[in-house]
Amino acid sequence: MLDAIVSQGVNGLVLGFLFVLVSIGLSLVFGLLGIVNVAHGAFFALGAYFALTLQRRFGWPAVVLAPIGVGLVGVVVERVLVRRLYGRDPLMTLVLTFALSLFIESVIRAVWGSSAQPVTPPPVLAGFIEYGPVLTTTYRLAVLAATLALLGGLWAFLALTPYGRILRAGSRDPQMVGMLGINLPRVLTAAFGIGCALAGAAGVLAAPLWSVTPGMAAQAIMPAFVIVTIGGLGSYGGAVIAGLLVGLVTSMTTQFWPDAAGVAMYLLMAAILLVRPRGLFGEHWEHFG
Repeated sequence: MLDAIVSQGVNGLVLGFLFVLVSIGLSLVFGLLGIVNVAHGAFFALGAYFALTLQRRFGWPAVVLAPIGVGLVGVVVERVLVRRLYGRDPLMTLVLTFALSLFIESVIRAVWGSSAQPVTPPPVLAGFIEYGPVLTTTYRLAVLAATLALLGGLWAFLALTPYGRILRAGSRDPQMVGMLGINLPRVLTAAFGIGCALAGAAGVLAAPLWSVTPGMAAQAIMPAFVIVTIGGLGSYGGAVIAGLLVGLVTSMTTQFWPDAAGVAMYLLMAAILLVRPRGLFGEHWEHFG
Protein backbone atom coordinates (compact mmCIF):
# COMPACT_ATOMS: atom_id res chain seq x y z
CA MET A 1 0.00 0.00 0.00
CA LEU A 2 2.76 2.45 0.94
CA ASP A 3 4.68 1.67 -2.25
CA ALA A 4 1.58 2.39 -4.34
CA ILE A 5 0.93 5.68 -2.51
CA VAL A 6 4.51 6.89 -2.98
CA SER A 7 4.65 5.86 -6.65
CA GLN A 8 1.30 7.47 -7.39
CA GLY A 9 2.46 10.56 -5.52
CA VAL A 10 5.40 10.90 -7.92
CA ASN A 11 3.10 10.35 -10.92
CA GLY A 12 0.72 12.93 -9.44
CA LEU A 13 3.53 15.49 -9.21
CA VAL A 14 4.40 14.91 -12.88
CA LEU A 15 0.75 15.32 -13.88
CA GLY A 16 0.40 18.33 -11.61
CA PHE A 17 3.38 20.15 -13.10
CA LEU A 18 2.06 19.53 -16.62
CA PHE A 19 -1.23 21.08 -15.52
CA VAL A 20 0.72 23.95 -13.96
CA LEU A 21 2.39 24.78 -17.30
CA VAL A 22 -0.99 25.00 -18.99
CA SER A 23 -2.55 26.92 -16.10
CA ILE A 24 0.30 29.44 -15.77
CA GLY A 25 -0.17 30.38 -19.41
CA LEU A 26 -3.92 30.71 -18.92
CA SER A 27 -3.38 32.77 -15.77
CA LEU A 28 -0.85 35.02 -17.52
CA VAL A 29 -3.28 35.76 -20.33
CA PHE A 30 -6.12 36.44 -17.90
CA GLY A 31 -4.00 38.57 -15.58
CA LEU A 32 -2.68 40.85 -18.32
CA LEU A 33 -5.35 40.80 -21.01
CA GLY A 34 -8.33 40.26 -18.73
CA ILE A 35 -9.78 37.56 -21.01
CA VAL A 36 -10.58 33.90 -20.43
CA ASN A 37 -8.99 32.03 -23.33
CA VAL A 38 -11.22 29.01 -23.94
CA ALA A 39 -8.93 28.04 -26.85
CA HIS A 40 -5.97 27.51 -24.51
CA GLY A 41 -6.41 23.73 -24.56
CA ALA A 42 -6.29 23.78 -28.37
CA PHE A 43 -2.79 25.32 -28.20
CA PHE A 44 -1.84 22.45 -25.86
CA ALA A 45 -3.00 19.96 -28.49
CA LEU A 46 -1.24 21.94 -31.22
CA GLY A 47 2.04 21.64 -29.30
CA ALA A 48 1.64 17.86 -29.13
CA TYR A 49 1.00 17.62 -32.88
CA PHE A 50 3.89 19.92 -33.73
CA ALA A 51 6.11 17.69 -31.60
CA LEU A 52 4.74 14.59 -33.33
CA THR A 53 5.64 15.96 -36.76
CA LEU A 54 9.06 17.31 -35.78
CA GLN A 55 10.00 14.11 -33.96
CA ARG A 56 9.11 11.91 -36.92
CA ARG A 57 10.87 14.06 -39.51
CA PHE A 58 13.92 15.40 -37.69
CA GLY A 59 14.25 13.45 -34.43
CA TRP A 60 13.67 14.37 -30.83
CA PRO A 61 16.06 17.36 -30.62
CA ALA A 62 13.83 19.22 -33.07
CA VAL A 63 10.79 19.15 -30.75
CA VAL A 64 12.19 22.14 -28.85
CA LEU A 65 10.89 24.19 -31.78
CA ALA A 66 7.29 23.08 -31.17
CA PRO A 67 6.49 25.50 -28.29
CA ILE A 68 8.07 28.33 -30.28
CA GLY A 69 5.82 27.48 -33.21
CA VAL A 70 2.75 27.45 -30.96
CA GLY A 71 3.78 30.79 -29.46
CA LEU A 72 4.06 32.31 -32.94
CA VAL A 73 0.59 31.01 -33.80
CA GLY A 74 -0.63 32.67 -30.60
CA VAL A 75 0.97 35.97 -31.61
CA VAL A 76 -0.82 35.88 -34.97
CA VAL A 77 -4.13 35.01 -33.29
CA GLU A 78 -3.80 37.91 -30.85
CA ARG A 79 -2.91 40.44 -33.52
CA VAL A 80 -5.59 39.34 -35.99
CA LEU A 81 -8.49 38.35 -33.72
CA VAL A 82 -8.18 38.86 -29.98
CA ARG A 83 -6.89 42.45 -30.13
CA ARG A 84 -10.13 43.62 -31.74
CA LEU A 85 -12.15 42.64 -28.66
CA TYR A 86 -10.23 44.44 -25.89
CA GLY A 87 -12.59 46.52 -23.80
CA ARG A 88 -15.71 44.92 -25.22
CA ASP A 89 -18.26 42.60 -23.67
CA PRO A 90 -16.40 39.61 -22.15
CA LEU A 91 -19.02 37.32 -23.67
CA MET A 92 -17.68 38.23 -27.12
CA THR A 93 -14.21 37.04 -26.14
CA LEU A 94 -15.61 33.78 -24.78
CA VAL A 95 -17.50 33.18 -28.03
CA LEU A 96 -14.44 34.06 -30.13
CA THR A 97 -12.02 31.81 -28.24
CA PHE A 98 -14.55 28.97 -28.16
CA ALA A 99 -14.94 29.26 -31.94
CA LEU A 100 -11.15 29.42 -32.27
CA SER A 101 -10.85 26.21 -30.25
CA LEU A 102 -13.25 24.44 -32.60
CA PHE A 103 -11.41 25.84 -35.62
CA ILE A 104 -7.98 24.65 -34.40
CA GLU A 105 -9.37 21.20 -33.63
CA SER A 106 -10.87 21.04 -37.13
CA VAL A 107 -7.52 22.03 -38.65
CA ILE A 108 -5.80 19.32 -36.61
CA ARG A 109 -8.28 16.71 -37.86
CA ALA A 110 -7.80 17.86 -41.45
CA VAL A 111 -3.98 17.84 -41.29
CA TRP A 112 -3.19 14.92 -38.97
CA GLY A 113 -6.40 12.88 -39.00
CA SER A 114 -8.82 11.93 -36.23
CA SER A 115 -7.21 8.72 -34.97
CA ALA A 116 -4.96 8.55 -31.91
CA GLN A 117 -1.24 8.63 -32.68
CA PRO A 118 1.36 7.35 -30.22
CA VAL A 119 4.59 9.20 -29.55
CA THR A 120 7.48 7.18 -28.17
CA PRO A 121 9.82 8.79 -25.63
CA PRO A 122 13.44 9.42 -26.62
CA PRO A 123 15.47 6.17 -26.46
CA VAL A 124 17.74 7.64 -23.80
CA LEU A 125 14.71 8.11 -21.54
CA ALA A 126 13.21 4.65 -22.05
CA GLY A 127 12.89 2.24 -19.14
CA PHE A 128 12.02 2.47 -15.46
CA ILE A 129 13.60 3.84 -12.32
CA GLU A 130 13.15 2.15 -8.96
CA TYR A 131 14.32 3.86 -5.81
CA GLY A 132 13.02 2.38 -2.57
CA PRO A 133 9.23 2.33 -2.79
CA VAL A 134 9.22 4.58 -5.87
CA LEU A 135 8.71 2.91 -9.24
CA THR A 136 8.25 5.20 -12.22
CA THR A 137 9.41 5.65 -15.78
CA THR A 138 12.56 7.52 -16.67
CA TYR A 139 10.56 9.76 -18.98
CA ARG A 140 8.21 10.88 -16.19
CA LEU A 141 11.17 12.00 -14.11
CA ALA A 142 12.54 13.82 -17.15
CA VAL A 143 9.17 15.56 -17.56
CA LEU A 144 9.29 16.56 -13.89
CA ALA A 145 12.78 18.01 -14.33
CA ALA A 146 11.82 19.80 -17.56
CA THR A 147 8.71 21.41 -16.07
CA LEU A 148 10.66 22.57 -13.03
CA ALA A 149 13.29 24.08 -15.34
CA LEU A 150 10.63 25.83 -17.45
CA LEU A 151 8.83 27.20 -14.40
CA GLY A 152 12.14 28.34 -12.90
CA GLY A 153 13.06 30.05 -16.15
CA LEU A 154 9.64 31.74 -16.31
CA TRP A 155 10.02 32.97 -12.72
CA ALA A 156 13.49 34.34 -13.49
CA PHE A 157 12.17 36.05 -16.61
CA LEU A 158 9.23 37.66 -14.80
CA ALA A 159 11.19 38.63 -11.68
CA LEU A 160 14.65 39.54 -12.95
CA THR A 161 14.31 40.99 -16.45
CA PRO A 162 12.99 44.44 -17.39
CA TYR A 163 10.48 42.97 -19.83
CA GLY A 164 9.28 40.51 -17.22
CA ARG A 165 8.72 43.33 -14.77
CA ILE A 166 6.72 45.16 -17.42
CA LEU A 167 4.54 42.08 -17.85
CA ARG A 168 3.95 41.83 -14.10
CA ALA A 169 3.21 45.53 -13.81
CA GLY A 170 0.87 45.32 -16.77
CA SER A 171 -1.06 42.48 -15.17
CA ARG A 172 -1.69 44.72 -12.16
CA ASP A 173 -2.42 48.02 -13.91
CA PRO A 174 -2.10 47.98 -17.72
CA GLN A 175 -3.36 51.56 -18.09
CA MET A 176 -0.51 52.85 -15.92
CA VAL A 177 2.01 50.90 -18.02
CA GLY A 178 0.62 52.58 -21.13
CA MET A 179 0.83 56.02 -19.49
CA LEU A 180 4.54 55.43 -18.81
CA GLY A 181 5.17 55.36 -22.55
CA ILE A 182 5.46 51.57 -22.91
CA ASN A 183 3.96 50.06 -26.05
CA LEU A 184 1.06 48.28 -24.35
CA PRO A 185 -0.30 46.46 -27.45
CA ARG A 186 3.13 44.90 -27.99
CA VAL A 187 3.22 43.79 -24.34
CA LEU A 188 -0.23 42.22 -24.67
CA THR A 189 0.79 40.40 -27.85
CA ALA A 190 3.92 39.03 -26.17
CA ALA A 191 1.93 37.90 -23.12
CA PHE A 192 -0.57 36.02 -25.27
CA GLY A 193 2.24 34.41 -27.25
CA ILE A 194 4.11 33.36 -24.08
CA GLY A 195 0.92 31.89 -22.61
CA CYS A 196 0.31 29.87 -25.79
CA ALA A 197 3.96 28.75 -25.88
CA LEU A 198 3.66 27.43 -22.31
CA ALA A 199 0.56 25.46 -23.29
CA GLY A 200 2.45 24.15 -26.31
CA ALA A 201 5.40 23.10 -24.13
CA ALA A 202 3.03 21.16 -21.89
CA GLY A 203 1.59 19.46 -24.99
CA VAL A 204 5.09 18.49 -26.14
CA LEU A 205 5.93 16.93 -22.78
CA ALA A 206 2.55 15.19 -22.50
CA ALA A 207 2.66 13.67 -26.00
CA PRO A 208 4.53 10.46 -25.00
CA LEU A 209 2.37 10.09 -21.86
CA TRP A 210 -1.06 10.56 -23.48
CA SER A 211 -2.42 9.44 -26.83
CA VAL A 212 -2.12 12.37 -29.21
CA THR A 213 -5.67 13.02 -30.42
CA PRO A 214 -7.58 16.12 -31.59
CA GLY A 215 -9.76 15.85 -28.49
CA MET A 216 -6.83 16.04 -26.05
CA ALA A 217 -7.47 19.77 -25.75
CA ALA A 218 -10.38 19.03 -23.43
CA GLN A 219 -8.11 16.90 -21.23
CA ALA A 220 -6.01 19.99 -20.57
CA ILE A 221 -8.40 22.95 -20.59
CA MET A 222 -10.83 21.65 -17.94
CA PRO A 223 -8.10 20.93 -15.33
CA ALA A 224 -6.53 24.29 -16.24
CA PHE A 225 -9.74 26.17 -15.49
CA VAL A 226 -10.14 24.24 -12.24
CA ILE A 227 -6.55 25.06 -11.23
CA VAL A 228 -6.86 28.75 -12.05
CA THR A 229 -10.11 28.89 -10.08
CA ILE A 230 -8.61 27.11 -7.07
CA GLY A 231 -5.39 29.11 -7.09
CA GLY A 232 -7.10 32.45 -7.67
CA LEU A 233 -7.59 34.26 -10.97
CA GLY A 234 -4.33 35.82 -12.11
CA SER A 235 -2.19 34.31 -9.32
CA TYR A 236 0.90 32.52 -10.60
CA GLY A 237 1.87 31.06 -7.22
CA GLY A 238 -1.71 29.95 -6.69
CA ALA A 239 -1.66 28.16 -10.05
CA VAL A 240 1.45 26.21 -9.02
CA ILE A 241 0.02 25.09 -5.69
CA ALA A 242 -3.40 24.32 -7.14
CA GLY A 243 -1.86 22.39 -10.04
CA LEU A 244 0.07 20.15 -7.67
CA LEU A 245 -3.05 19.58 -5.57
CA VAL A 246 -5.12 18.65 -8.62
CA GLY A 247 -2.39 16.36 -9.95
CA LEU A 248 -2.02 14.52 -6.64
CA VAL A 249 -5.78 14.19 -6.09
CA THR A 250 -6.34 12.95 -9.64
CA SER A 251 -3.49 10.45 -9.44
CA MET A 252 -4.53 9.06 -6.06
CA THR A 253 -8.20 8.66 -6.99
CA THR A 254 -7.19 6.99 -10.26
CA GLN A 255 -5.23 4.44 -8.26
CA PHE A 256 -7.59 3.79 -5.37
CA TRP A 257 -11.04 4.86 -6.60
CA PRO A 258 -11.02 4.92 -10.42
CA ASP A 259 -14.74 5.62 -10.72
CA ALA A 260 -14.27 8.94 -8.90
CA ALA A 261 -11.18 10.06 -10.86
CA GLY A 262 -13.19 12.23 -13.23
CA VAL A 263 -14.99 14.16 -10.49
CA ALA A 264 -12.26 14.38 -7.83
CA MET A 265 -10.76 17.70 -8.97
CA TYR A 266 -14.21 19.31 -9.13
CA LEU A 267 -14.95 18.18 -5.58
CA LEU A 268 -11.61 19.66 -4.51
CA MET A 269 -12.51 22.93 -6.23
CA ALA A 270 -15.93 23.04 -4.57
CA ALA A 271 -14.45 22.38 -1.12
CA ILE A 272 -11.84 25.14 -1.48
CA LEU A 273 -14.28 27.68 -2.90
CA LEU A 274 -16.63 27.10 0.03
CA VAL A 275 -13.82 28.32 2.31
CA ARG A 276 -12.07 30.75 -0.08
CA PRO A 277 -14.55 32.02 -2.71
CA ARG A 278 -11.78 33.87 -4.59
CA GLY A 279 -9.47 30.87 -4.53
CA LEU A 280 -6.36 30.34 -2.44
CA PHE A 281 -4.59 33.53 -3.56
CA GLY A 282 -7.32 35.44 -5.36
CA GLU A 283 -7.08 39.24 -5.50
CA HIS A 284 -8.81 42.22 -7.09
CA TRP A 285 -6.82 43.00 -10.23
CA GLU A 286 -7.13 45.71 -12.84
CA HIS A 287 -7.48 44.53 -16.42
CA PHE A 288 -7.01 45.97 -19.84
CA GLY A 289 -10.17 47.45 -21.23
